[in-house]
Amino acid sequence: MNPWIPFNLLPANTLPGWILLTLAVLDLVVKLVALGWIPHQRRPSVALAWLLALFLLPYAGLVLFLVLGSSRLPRRRMEKQARMNHVIEENTPEGFDLGPEFEQYPEWVRTTTALNHNLGALPVVGGNDVEIITDNHLSMARMAEEVDRAVDYVHFEFYIVAVDQVSRDLLNALIRAHERGVRVRILIDHMGSVGYPGYAELVREFDASGVPWRRMLPVRPWRGEWQRPDLRNHRKILVVDGRVAYTGSQNIIHRSYNKKKNIRKGLEWKDLMIRVTGAVVTELNALFVSDWYSETDDLLLDESAAVLEDASGPVYAQVVPSGPGFETENNLRLFNHLIYNANQRVVISSPYFVPDESLLHALTTEAQAGVRIQLFVGETSDQFLAQHAQNSYYSELARAGVEIYRYSSPTVLHAKFVLVDDIVSVIGSSNMDERSFALDLEVSVMIVDRGFRERMEEVVEQFAAHSTRLDLAAWERRSLGRKFVENVCRLTSGLL
Repeated sequence: MNPWIPFNLLPANTLPGWILLTLAVLDLVVKLVALGWIPHQRRPSVALAWLLALFLLPYAGLVLFLVLGSSRLPRRRMEKQARMNHVIEENTPEGFDLGPEFEQYPEWVRTTTALNHNLGALPVVGGNDVEIITDNHLSMARMAEEVDRAVDYVHFEFYIVAVDQVSRDLLNALIRAHERGVRVRILIDHMGSVGYPGYAELVREFDASGVPWRRMLPVRPWRGEWQRPDLRNHRKILVVDGRVAYTGSQNIIHRSYNKKKNIRKGLEWKDLMIRVTGAVVTELNALFVSDWYSETDDLLLDESAAVLEDASGPVYAQVVPSGPGFETENNLRLFNHLIYNANQRVVISSPYFVPDESLLHALTTEAQAGVRIQLFVGETSDQFLAQHAQNSYYSELARAGVEIYRYSSPTVLHAKFVLVDDIVSVIGSSNMDERSFALDLEVSVMIVDRGFRERMEEVVEQFAAHSTRLDLAAWERRSLGRKFVENVCRLTSGLL
């Protein structure tokens, strides 16, 4: 039988000996270099996943690593983010007076806000009002009304945007605002939106209207636009006149995402958005201004507050930006810190739950310490690898005492939040997976207020009413074939 070599699909004896020797040496050199290079400043799990890809798939693994191996944005963009962080810090007064109510919260709340400030440059601010919206289509209708009332500027930034019968009112409102002289700025993630029904029509309409819009992190090599293609801007932000803002998990598209297979299966996404007023609007706007500057070199200083105003009293809120534009994984550090400081209860909702070692350890440790941990995930998902990798963690979590609730199909649970005790709520765009921690630009809003936390409890009860708690004994009886697929997908979790 002819031997086979990894660098060629032809039998070895059909090639000259010197070529075989060259390929063998090259194979050895690549593997040795990879062993010393890939683990540098990467988590062991991520490094191991890449090494497995390179060793098992020599050609494809090397190409994938060269294209996807770096989780850092281009240096120029990192420099812009650093400059914006400096501008924000300069315009933030020292020592906000938050009022006596804030001092009544436990010490861990203050250390959490300090952590967020050190990582993301934005302080906790008081005097906010927060409304919860759990209906995707109602949320878009509310945003359209806000845009129609705009008199100065509108800042719009979303991961997925497409024209359909539900989103059209909001998108038309943006164009109308531009036509009446309002300064409208629109950011849409390129790879996130391209390919969805209604995106091509959106491009044509925006181009024809003359409204200023940009693709975020575009991947168009023929135009000189290139970076790692799966580094995405996953944020969802709307700011109107600096007086009101929306953020959360929702994209600007029909809840079926307009795909025939989704409509055929009856799949519809369940999201959670918040409408905020108060000083936290300035922080969300600062994040938009940072992203607009990164994409256009245009610094919108006249469309942002010169100084973050001091505001005391409840509701307290703090914007936490995260992603490859920062040196640290801000959202992961926040989540771990909150979980370890919980005393009674933690509630997490995440459509893609593929935890790294630190998050898995935090959750299982706290559950074993007697803290009630409730995890809401979807029974169904649109992501095969992420869903099966997620399934592989359920047994370990449930054995530790974590309560896992699977939101019933065909609804796709897409709401993202973390609730801690009766005090803290974190609402935003961030999933609980490696992609959201290291590869996607995300936005989270941490809200410190017992009244708001109580209102979030109504959302939890609504989710629980549509979910089934995982039965560990029944779950562990699933087939060996399913377990095999899940464990293979779990190996890829460091690259998801």
